[in-house]
Amino acid sequence: MNNTENHYVMAEPDASSMIETFRSIGYSIETAIADIVDNSISAGARTVWIDFCWAGPGTVLSIMDDGKGMGSDEIIEAMRPGSINPLAARSGYDLGRFGLGLKTASFSQCRKFCIRSRKNEDGTAFWSWDLDHVNKVKAWQLVRQCPESDFSVERFNGLEHGTEVLWWDIDRLVQGAGEDDTRSKDHFNAVMVMVKAHLGMVFQRFLDDGLTIFMRDKKVESWDPFMTGFQGTQVRPEQYLEDGQVRLKGFVLPHRSRLEPEAYEYGKGPKGNWSAHQGFYVYRNRRLLVAGDWLGLFKREIHYDLCRIRIDLPNTLDHEWQIDIKKSVARPPARLLDEILAFAKDVRAQAIEVYKHRGKVIRKKLAVHEFHPLWEEKVKLGKRFYRINRTHPLVKDMLGSCGSAGKQIEGVLQMLEEMVPIPLMTLRENENERPLGLPYESTGNAVVKEAMLLMYQNMLTDRISPDIAKARIAGIEPFNLYPEYLEDL
Repeated sequence: MNNTENHYVMAEPDASSMIETFRSIGYSIETAIADIVDNSISAGARTVWIDFCWAGPGTVLSIMDDGKGMGSDEIIEAMRPGSINPLAARSGYDLGRFGLGLKTASFSQCRKFCIRSRKNEDGTAFWSWDLDHVNKVKAWQLVRQCPESDFSVERFNGLEHGTEVLWWDIDRLVQGAGEDDTRSKDHFNAVMVMVKAHLGMVFQRFLDDGLTIFMRDKKVESWDPFMTGFQGTQVRPEQYLEDGQVRLKGFVLPHRSRLEPEAYEYGKGPKGNWSAHQGFYVYRNRRLLVAGDWLGLFKREIHYDLCRIRIDLPNTLDHEWQIDIKKSVARPPARLLDEILAFAKDVRAQAIEVYKHRGKVIRKKLAVHEFHPLWEEKVKLGKRFYRINRTHPLVKDMLGSCGSAGKQIEGVLQMLEEMVPIPLMTLRENENERPLGLPYESTGNAVVKEAMLLMYQNMLTDRISPDIAKARIAGIEPFNLYPEYLEDL
């Protein structure tokens, strides 16, 4: 027997099992669609159209561009998993990574997808992946089929060159939904609105430079996280690392008191929350990978809401920055941490000065003298305990107005104090598994505003002057975290 045959044997992956694995990589629908748009930009597209036809389980979604297009052989190669080696040299304008994006992004959302494309005079070519067919034949076999897409075929036929990706059997989003299911349709439309906002953030720099993306014939508007066109934004000088390959630039946004209501809403971004958008913004070839994250280097705190830092990378440092398949994760290499930390600390210091200065001005104007924390730290027998402050105005009012239920409420407060999950919080903080949420981050600050307004009105009813009422409220936790809201009372 040939000695070589004893040392090597083929171990081809099972097609259906591998594709099912692709489906579990963890794309959200917005990151999946953004991955398809990456291919359009890499193909030289100047316009991208995203459209869909709601039909319940028969819903079809189209992502079309006017890029250079592909012939049949090129489509087959593009449909091949791992079509490009991630270690291979890429064009400086290429937004790809593993040669898997088109496939993993599409399979994460649907069981069938098609590429149809046209080059200048080569006619139309198309091929599809059909997971049900793959499961049946147990082979990496493309199918020559394309779904009905009357809503997009006219536009495609009008292109001299371009490509369309069609998703159907979109089971992750519309599974079990009937065509006349109004609730499911409304949910689908709401998701598409969220996708539109996400694309405006991820491709902001491309959109500002002339790329046009349409979502159902409506232009996707870019969202600039650094609010560079707004008066009062402070820009830190750019810092270069790795011989200029890595660029850092810091931005300190204007305090809310210096923004018009529309500008303040703009600053909330796609996540609808200023706190959620503080932190680093990591760009690779000007395409946003990470939006508003401290990369495990700092905790998210409300005092740094005005701090946003841009990091620009080329596509030649993917391995060192641990860019993942979804292009949604980046981790700086250890050798750059000290410089990134130092730069970020400077920007954060400037941001907190702006934030605190405005708070100091307001509190000084109101002559705040007394502070009422919601929690108090107590030490007993050498151990620390945390108690709800019974003299806190809100707690005091509640206990004073509950009548016969006072004893029961006091018992509930004591139980809450005894069961504060400090060990679990400490464990999670040390693991750095997920950032700790900020006060009212999950519910929105409207709750704070309403409580603040109610307390203010009650004080006025008790014949307390407006200035004294505001001064007292400014010293009550959590209202002390939002001194700017006092100006609206």
